[in-house]
Amino acid sequence: LSVYITMVKPFWRSKISATKNDGLTWYKDLGLHAFGEFSTAMIQANSVMEDQCQIESGPLTFNNSAVHGTFVGVYDGHGGPEASRFIADNIFPNLKKFATESGDISEEVMRNAFAETDEDFLTAVKKQWRKNPQMASVGSCCLAGVICNGLVYIANAGDSRAVLGRSERGGVRAVQLSVEHNANVESARQELWSMHPNDPNILVMKHRMWRVKGIIQVTKSIGDAYLKRAEFNREPLLPKYRVAEHFTEPILSADPSVTVTRLDQEDEFMIFASDGLWEHLSNQEAVDIVHSSPRQGVARRLLKAALKEAAKKREMRYSDLKEINPGVRRHFHDDITVIVVYLDPQMVQANGWASPLSIRGGY
Repeated sequence: LSVYITMVKPFWRSKISATKNDGLTWYKDLGLHAFGEFSTAMIQANSVMEDQCQIESGPLTFNNSAVHGTFVGVYDGHGGPEASRFIADNIFPNLKKFATESGDISEEVMRNAFAETDEDFLTAVKKQWRKNPQMASVGSCCLAGVICNGLVYIANAGDSRAVLGRSERGGVRAVQLSVEHNANVESARQELWSMHPNDPNILVMKHRMWRVKGIIQVTKSIGDAYLKRAEFNREPLLPKYRVAEHFTEPILSADPSVTVTRLDQEDEFMIFASDGLWEHLSNQEAVDIVHSSPRQGVARRLLKAALKEAAKKREMRYSDLKEINPGVRRHFHDDITVIVVYLDPQMVQANGWASPLSIRGGY
């Protein structure tokens, strides 16, 4: 391992974007983080890439290198790329700020990082309101994971997903670590109804899908200012984004669901991905692909499996799907982001090592 680390130091010490393969695909087939290896890949379907992702490995506070680990973020934007890009720029520094104040990573630190990032974005929307009111309709799902001290903290606002691959009886079992907030998930609907008991139109069935106020499927997000502050629910924002009824309480929340899991010897890897992947692959299908594939390029293999399923559903060939231009391609599949994080049990037990790594993908 020490020889491998020496070989890759020139790459992982610098901050770079994931390699751009062509006009639609970004990837890093294999790299090192504090607790093992990782593989990441993204593919664009929208006219502009609305997903962002990042991997940060090293110190998790500004003043104590002993608190270190790996941060993984997947940000699935909607309405434009501004919110997901803002999260990629701000959420990790915010997390380090709160971890510095408390002295460690905790559930509260994760929640505070989400709240601060959302508040900062809404402030940016207010500053640009007159010149660029469209910013009020831009938002992003946010999935963040932190591996530290033998634990993995998963915070999620939206419908991206984190899944653990756990060794069991000769195979690997998929264990979902994140809680999703999508109006088509029963638990998300119940939560929203309980938060808005006096609003009979908080959820509306439209085109056989549940939507918040008949507009949006996710029930939690960062951004979407027009559904959080009434001051943005008016002209000059386009009518299609405006809610008919006046509201005083935020309709959407940025407060994530947070889970904390102790990692065991049997825990082999985690998959972090936007819902574009999970629309076409089940948790177990994705875990089986990772388990049975070489590590090099495994994230791209997951992308390819999802795209093959998307093509199959439309009764077309995978090769034909690949020729469709962005924008039109969104009718066949979403932007997709995948990060596979392998877990070396010995390194997890020893709490890894603190040499810095910072990778961004999506631009």
